[in-house]
Amino acid sequence: MATRVIIMSKKAVVLLSGGIDSATTLAIAGTEGYELYALSINYGQRHLLEIECARKIAAFYNVKEHKIFNVDLRGIGGSALTSDIEVPKDRDREDITHGIPVTYVPARNTIFLAISLSWAEVIGADTIFFGANILDYSGYPDCRPEFIHAFEIMANLATRAGVEGENKFTIKTPLIAMTKAEIIKKGVELGVDFSMTHSCYDPTKDGIACGRCDSCILRQRGFAEAGLNDPIKY
Repeated sequence: MATRVIIMSKKAVVLLSGGIDSATTLAIAGTEGYELYALSINYGQRHLLEIECARKIAAFYNVKEHKIFNVDLRGIGGSALTSDIEVPKDRDREDITHGIPVTYVPARNTIFLAISLSWAEVIGADTIFFGANILDYSGYPDCRPEFIHAFEIMANLATRAGVEGENKFTIKTPLIAMTKAEIIKKGVELGVDFSMTHSCYDPTKDGIACGRCDSCILRQRGFAEAGLNDPIKY
């Protein structure tokens, strides 16, 4: 009698912000055969629209579980996204891609990855997908490959699963060296509905993107360079 072999799905935690990069990263994780666990962080950002977008994207991809975790980084401040500091508008490409902007949230990605790691250990996932990118946001120190590599080492030193050899944690950043246009093209190829995504740092009360902040400018330029129409309103 033939032995029945049961193949268990490999699990991955995917950081899902509700934007173009994280939606595309979720789609990529799905094509790699992972059982998807999406994690969105309500960290006290200027608006919660991106959390609602994350809900839609997670539902669209029928993830195994979508966890929304609350962390009050507004209590710390230090960023235009978590305090009353004005969001920069109408900056040119040179300004956007050089220096650390005021939209940098102190240690945000370190905190997000730590929460992801905690959940991954609990559910038995050995992979975390993170939509970091160094081309458009070269000023963000917590998007650099050196940081990702260092965090991965730490993850395997600081967890029971890592120390006891149950799991070797891997941080995957499939978009790290892609342009925004390349990311958008990849998302379209994988069937991502970008009308469900949100990128603006300073939208109106009705959720309309300002079209002038760094994130909006990079998004619009990305669609233009990809030869595609951006499906959201400005």
